[in-house]
Formats: sequence, structure tokens, C-alpha cells
Amino acid sequence: MKKIVIATRGSKLALWQSEHIKSELLKIDPSLDIHLKIVVTKGDKILDKPLANIGGKGLFIKEVEDELLNGNAQIAVHSLKDFAVEFDEEHFSLTAITKREDVRDTLLSEKYETLADLPDGTVIGTSSIRRAMQLKAFNPNLVIKDLRGNVDTRIRKLKEGQYDAIILAKAGLKRLGLLNSVKYATAIDTDIMIPAMAQGALGIETNKDPEIIELVSKLDDKKTRICTTIEREFVRELNLGCHAPVGIKAKFQEDGSIKVKAILEKANGELVRKEIVSDEFDGLGVRFAQEFKD
Repeated sequence: MKKIVIATRGSKLALWQSEHIKSELLKIDPSLDIHLKIVVTKGDKILDKPLANIGGKGLFIKEVEDELLNGNAQIAVHSLKDFAVEFDEEHFSLTAITKREDVRDTLLSEKYETLADLPDGTVIGTSSIRRAMQLKAFNPNLVIKDLRGNVDTRIRKLKEGQYDAIILAKAGLKRLGLLNSVKYATAIDTDIMIPAMAQGALGIETNKDPEIIELVSKLDDKKTRICTTIEREFVRELNLGCHAPVGIKAKFQEDGSIKVKAILEKANGELVRKEIVSDEFDGLGVRFAQEFKD
């Protein structure tokens, strides 16, 4: 196997994810020569605006894909929730989706243990309009304040008192060993806050090199791919982006069926929440999305 380069963002979480995939590939073939190449994306550069206001799909993706396109890298590792539902399938392949981590969002605070403990007027930080809409549904008297920066920066802002609480994905906190970095880090039940599509899963994008595809495809987790495909189909069918006011979670049940629940904020501010259970996985995300259309 020739030398392999993984294109990655430079954040601690992105580097952890890429190093993790590098180690998994080396387990398959210890003779591989794998290197990481750090790329700065549009989403990394613009830190003074909410993500939803920057515009464009794949804020953390394009510059990474450029490295694959020009031959400087063969593999890119993404948080699948940030990976656009529509991508250039002529030049790239979503070759593997790894086994999913905990999908839940987590409340972090030095003062309050759970969402139910938050008094009216609590300042809570999040950059996600999906999280914000569900927080408002839980308690309309919370004060939602935009929160940008990497995970360390967000936790520092919390500790400095800029926020009473913040919300981050549990998967990223666990991967970085930060679940004990604040007094309280409590996972939020998905009945209260439905996660983003594909939250907790890593997507491994490759060029079209058959040898690379054959290698990377060995890291694909079948159940995670089925569930995240349903979630991504749902978002694509409704023509929503990665940062839209939508939450969706698909999960296998003990009987082998899949339960999908979703929440969507319509243009008039109405929240629509539904769930479905099905044994027919193909096209399930598209069928479920029809129930949310006017």
C-alpha cells in the first residue's frame, strides 16, 4: 500500500477522530504509512457569527475535500453530523461510517445538574438552533446565548461565568476525556432533546481509489450506516442543511425493527414532533419526511 494522507481539521476533536481512524487502519495493516494533514476550513475561520448565519453547506468540509480532489490526501474523517447530505459522489465516496458513540446532548454547568434545575433567566450557551428550539420548548424563560469556538474554548467560557450552562454533544466530550471537566455533565434524554442527524458517528470520506476504498470499507458499521442513512435521507428529503432546526434519531429496537423520532421547527415557529417504527429500512427516512410536509 502506498503512503496514505488523512486530511483533517486542526481542532482537538478533529485530530482525535483522525488519529483514531489512523490507529484502526493500522490494526488492519500495521505496514501502512499514514500521515495527517491539517486543513483550516471556513467554519474554523469565522468565529464571530452563529453557524446558521454563515450560510452554505459543509462549513467544515469543503477545504478538506479540496485536499482529496487535488491528490494531497486520500482520506478525510468527519463528524458525520457536519457532513452535507448531498456531496460530490462523482469524485468522493462515503466509504465507512463507524460504530456510533452515545448520541445524546449533554448539559454542562458549574451550578446546575439537570435541565429541570435551571431557573428562569438562566443563560445557556449553544451554537445550535436545533438545541435552542428544544430548550425553548422545555422552558421558554431560558436565555439562549450563542456559543462558538472549539470544545476547550466553550468550556473555558462556561468556567469564566459567561454562561450558567452550555450544551455539547456527549460523544465529543467522551472522546476528549472532558466529561469530568466541570462539576456537572449530565446527558439529556432524547425524549427531551432529539440529537442532530448522525450525531455520535464518524464518516470516512475517500477518493475513488479502489485500493483505498477496499481498505477503509472494513471500518464500516452496518447498523450505524442503516440508522444514519435514514436520518440523512430525512434531512435531504426536506431540503434541510446540517445546521437546520431539526433533530432526528433512528435506533434499532430489540425486535430488529427501527424506531425513528424527529422534531422540526416550521417557518411559522410551530414545532412538529413525530415518531415511526418500521421493519422496512430502505427509504424509511424519505417516507418519514413525507409526514412533516404540509
